[in-house]
Amino acid sequence: MTVDDLAIDDLVIPDTSVCRAALEVATEYCPPALLNHSVRAYLWAAAYGAANDIAFDAELLYVAATLHDIGLVKEFDSHTVPFEAAGGHVAWAFAAGAGWPVSRRVRASEVIVRHMWDEVDVSLDPESHLLVFSTSLDISGRRTDAVPAGLRAEVLERYPRLDLGDEFVACFQEQADRKPDSSAAAAVRNGIAGRIAANPLDG
Repeated sequence: MTVDDLAIDDLVIPDTSVCRAALEVATEYCPPALLNHSVRAYLWAAAYGAANDIAFDAELLYVAATLHDIGLVKEFDSHTVPFEAAGGHVAWAFAAGAGWPVSRRVRASEVIVRHMWDEVDVSLDPESHLLVFSTSLDISGRRTDAVPAGLRAEVLERYPRLDLGDEFVACFQEQADRKPDSSAAAAVRNGIAGRIAANPLDG
């Protein structure tokens, strides 16, 4: 099988109690468009990892991808820290409840915080590297050609984008208004609304 033949069923989608619980939490608190975005973030990341022979911890990446935007929802939004930091705290607490050791809780938090970095060295942190790739692809259409066209179509059919663009711009603008020094505010200043509007995944 070549990279271009990749399908959803070829991806490593972990079926563990922790992953099922993370999806349950995201389903409970995230609106449908944000939930689908979180699932797609994992799928794009797993596909890119498979296509580029990047070894990664599938369970860790799945939990981080599923919860990476939980800090944007009203129940977990923070007026004192950026949304990705708030999401990292939620992931740490979630992982503690799941029985993960402290070092693994820290990793879940780190991956979520780092998804807002411009880039992460794959040799130092493959899970964060993959989540940076996948979230920027899904939100602003960066490097969509790095995922095979057939797989893109399959993922979008199964997990449609709905009103993600408008919802995400509104979330980031609201974050920017309250937290002008945050990464969300920086993204707004750097034109994320325009990039979202031009995302080829919505074409």
